[in-house]
Amino acid sequence: MYKEFLETEHRPYRMPHRPWILTQVWRDTLFMHWPVPEQFMRPFIPEALELDTYDGSAWLSIIHLRITNMRGRGLPLIPFMNSYLELNVRTYVVRDGIPGIYFFSLDANHLPTAAGAGIFTGLPYKLASMDYKKKKGKSCFSSRRRKTKEEFHVIYHPEDLLFEAEPGTLDHWLLERYCMYSFVGKSLFRGDIHHDKWKVRRGKADITSNTLAPFLPNSVFNQKPIIHFAKRRRFMFFPLKKVK
Repeated sequence: MYKEFLETEHRPYRMPHRPWILTQVWRDTLFMHWPVPEQFMRPFIPEALELDTYDGSAWLSIIHLRITNMRGRGLPLIPFMNSYLELNVRTYVVRDGIPGIYFFSLDANHLPTAAGAGIFTGLPYKLASMDYKKKKGKSCFSSRRRKTKEEFHVIYHPEDLLFEAEPGTLDHWLLERYCMYSFVGKSLFRGDIHHDKWKVRRGKADITSNTLAPFLPNSVFNQKPIIHFAKRRRFMFFPLKKVK
């Protein structure tokens, strides 16, 4: 049993009863969060979901990470199939009192993931060309979609202090989410996940290009984002559950 299953008291609702089906290790995860006036975000959220807000604001997050050690339950790691770069754009929603994540896009530089994951999960995956480098204490990440050319470029570095977000804080509200919602056809599904509590650092980021969310006004991204950085976290994913 993975040690992550020994820590469950932080979850906002009970662990799923069904066994997990997929595991991944997320490395060098960079979270960038911006507040968004609710009236700008609500038109882009499906009616079956309630937009979640904190102190009256919706939030948009852009997250860059390296996925490694991906494998199905009971299966070994498959060469060239277990690691890739990902960039996702998400907001925060509620359904039946369960807080979760709604994705506007997920970019990956891995064709099998970009082509296959969307079919089985309903998530809006896109194939992108990506590059990630570390140099002199800073990390550089760039992404450009193959077909539609949306791009994102950032240079960043984390600070030294490692902390856990306290319940009730904005940090906790943004980070501690344990499901995502998506549509497969016309049906709404919830995909449950599990990991131990986030341990993160603050950081500084210089975003030189960002065309990932053209549906929001430029004024959203003129604000300095809240930054979180996590070195490593193991995730377990559970079968999708139909909720509507």
